[in-house]
Amino acid sequence: MKLTVIGCGYLGATHAACMAELGHDVLGMDSDMDKVAVLNSGKAPIHERDLDDLIAKHTASGKLSFTASYAEAAAFGDLHFIGVGTPQQPGENAYDLSHLFAAVRQLAPRLKGPAVVAVKSTVPVGTAPRVRDIFHEFAPAGDRIEVAWNPEFLRESFAIEDTLRPDRLVLGFETEHSWAEAVLRQCFDKIIESGTPAIVTDWATAELAKGAANAFLATKISFINAMAEVCEKSGANVAELADILGHDVRIGRRGMRPGLGFGGGCLPKDLGGFITRADDLGADEAAGILREAAAVNARRRQRVIDLAREELGTDLRGKRITVWGAAFKPETDDIRDSPALAVAQKLHELGATVTVTDPKALDNARKLHPELDYVEDPIAAVDDADLLLHLTEWHQFTHIDPKRLATRTTSPKVIDARGTLNTDQWREAGWITRTLGRI
Repeated sequence: MKLTVIGCGYLGATHAACMAELGHDVLGMDSDMDKVAVLNSGKAPIHERDLDDLIAKHTASGKLSFTASYAEAAAFGDLHFIGVGTPQQPGENAYDLSHLFAAVRQLAPRLKGPAVVAVKSTVPVGTAPRVRDIFHEFAPAGDRIEVAWNPEFLRESFAIEDTLRPDRLVLGFETEHSWAEAVLRQCFDKIIESGTPAIVTDWATAELAKGAANAFLATKISFINAMAEVCEKSGANVAELADILGHDVRIGRRGMRPGLGFGGGCLPKDLGGFITRADDLGADEAAGILREAAAVNARRRQRVIDLAREELGTDLRGKRITVWGAAFKPETDDIRDSPALAVAQKLHELGATVTVTDPKALDNARKLHPELDYVEDPIAAVDDADLLLHLTEWHQFTHIDPKRLATRTTSPKVIDARGTLNTDQWREAGWITRTLGRI
């Protein structure tokens, strides 16, 4: 098939490369000409495992190219995916749909024949009819434009795997017998033939799917972190408790890792957006559990700050603190709503000198927080530190020998907010260790 992907950020660039991998001819479109130039050179605009190689492979083969022209995209094919960003509105939890509607209004007047437009962007429920109305009013093809909803469920650092071998495909349509279903099934035929279930539903259910999934995952993470609070008070071990609970097939282990909590560009945004839309619909009581999930998540960051003050004293002025981690999770350079940087920034505001290290995210962190200090080498970053905070669980950090570090600090103290350091090994090396959810 010949298809386009409108919006080539994290979602769009990944989707475009993966559609080329499935054998389609793909034209990615983005209004950022610098990003288009980077993509056409065979490189990804963000750090994502194996994405550079996949883009390079298919730009070289001719299956994948990129443009900044809506006219070129509209003329290229009859299936158009929209994957533009829908961030939070400034100062609010509601989704900012300006990029989505800008893309729709740019594409619509250039669609002269029948086409399927499949939206992948995460939105509040009730957005699809507004998108349809714009296409039907402004596209020369009018009501021959079929709007479908195809939400994504990507995990950063696993985005290619989640696109090519997803847990499920969700296809949402306005009517039960939409001709767009046949088009999308043809697009995803290799994925469906491999055994991935294709769930066909209505627009509203498809719109809710991504937000509801992330709201549940956020609640699951916050649940085990609420248990961590109880464990700290009672002397129990939250890691062992999580393992016990994970053996229950009704609960499962995936996603239930105690620690500093969630961040990134999806879970916090989608949790807040889901709550806001529930309030708008008059279902505010149903969203109560989600509000508590958000509150628990915020408390984990404050707990690390409280522990730092317990170890160093209430007055942090003049104290030197090293932070291992800037990205919100390992194997990405994404710092959006990073718990690690949120803690680092608060400690800086309290007067501490904070040095941050991270394998991939330092450039992004420097741009957002130039007031912090940055060191490339995690071992050198510990020099003269009064306290070490382990805030992003990169495997590079967990494999560092603590004996190499103890003599470089002024006081060998570490707070492991991710629970992945070998506590016994660190204590044998002379470190005082504190781990969230454990004594």
